[in-house]
Amino acid sequence: MEKNIDVVKTLLDALPFIKKFANEKIVIKYGGSAQTSDALKEQFAQDIVLLHLVGMKPIIVHGGGKSITNLLTDLGVETKFVDGQRVTTKEVMRIVEMVLSGEINKEIVALLNNHGTKAIGISGKDANFLQARSKDFEQFGYTGIIEHVNPEIVENIIEDGFVPVIAPIATCSTIGHPGFNINADLAASQIAIALQARKVLFLTDTPGVLDKEMSLITNLDIEKTQKLKEDGTISGGMIPKVDACIEALRGGVKKAHIIDGRVEHSLLLEILTSSGVGTCIEL
Repeated sequence: MEKNIDVVKTLLDALPFIKKFANEKIVIKYGGSAQTSDALKEQFAQDIVLLHLVGMKPIIVHGGGKSITNLLTDLGVETKFVDGQRVTTKEVMRIVEMVLSGEINKEIVALLNNHGTKAIGISGKDANFLQARSKDFEQFGYTGIIEHVNPEIVENIIEDGFVPVIAPIATCSTIGHPGFNINADLAASQIAIALQARKVLFLTDTPGVLDKEMSLITNLDIEKTQKLKEDGTISGGMIPKVDACIEALRGGVKKAHIIDGRVEHSLLLEILTSSGVGTCIEL
């Protein structure tokens, strides 16, 4: 009986958040260990199913860097990085699109469908959803920067009761162009802005933003985040994530979260509990 009461208390704790975020769009950047561990994949799917069932509108934007690198290595195709971003040659672009749109996207869609939530996978090329230009063609090749997001296709998917799963490949207006490889964090930020999402969450392989003593910072605003970047507390791979958070907040998203995708059911813990599990950044 006591155990059952604890279950009810947990449900009641989640109730205010369920009410607060009902009918709200929530963009989730899915990557890191959560995307490669079979157990964490299942838990992620369960989290999305629950959020969808209680009335929220999850939108998934996924990465796939490790899988891309592994296939490039298997095929003997050289891959290089500059400032943490992949240099995307025409040959690499073919592999990027194959892995993101053809393999990972459909795996996520199938996983969600198998758990009882209807999902549809698209890339930024579908209906010109993401339009981009080259970041710096001489240095980065077909690695792009989003110039325009056309939210109509994703809004239609949501209105029809489906969960959109988006591969960060963008289109170009030039006929015959192979398209652009887009950083998934930055894609999630731009998509959250265009869809007027309430929240954007980034699943990572760290607990969140850490201070110099390596302790988790649970709450930040833009000003404090900028200061932590300037003094070197925020560095390396965390910089593009906090930049994506700041971009989303300045674009109208209410809150941005960086959470540990290695924690079981981290999405539910962050969205449906008062304590949360990561770093929340807001204006």
